Amino acid sequence: MSRYLCYVGAMPEHEAPEPIGLEITRTGRALSRSFNDALSAAGGSLPQWLVLITLKQGDHRMQRDIASAIGIEGATLTHHLHRMEADGFIRRQRGAGDRRSQLVELTPQGEELFTRLLRTVIEFDERLRRGISDRDLAVLRRLLDRLRTNAAAPPTTTGRAASSHIDDSATERGG
Repeated sequence: MSRYLCYVGAMPEHEAPEPIGLEITRTGRALSRSFNDALSAAGGSLPQWLVLITLKQGDHRMQRDIASAIGIEGATLTHHLHRMEADGFIRRQRGAGDRRSQLVELTPQGEELFTRLLRTVIEFDERLRRGISDRDLAVLRRLLDRLRTNAAAPPTTTGRAASSHIDDSATERGG
């Protein structure tokens, strides 16, 4: 409790670290802004990239399936698809068996945008990985997974989620 006193106006004897959730949130926002800026400089946007990568993976061509795969509402996707169609990146057509369903496919211009944005995504990922070893990256992935798990878990009676111990020996063994 004392480490959080700086948030209620008390002055602790030494600087208390920020809650990890706040640090993760700030980092996520900074990464998101940088990623969006990189995509924008390449002539795209995050919603466009998500639609393009979903279509390229080939599992989802129906508009409702794309929305589900991306994790957005159908109406939000419709807005993005309308813009992408107007820009010539995708083509939509009604499903033969169900007039309410729409199939989505990339146009040649959409393929070009995908290639351009893929280069940007790869460059951004390489930039983020600079100075981080494969071992540290594996630890980071496990820690992020634990944080997601803890955030989704109901609080225990002490207000803490499930144990967040990461077995460093497993990391050293490559497991």
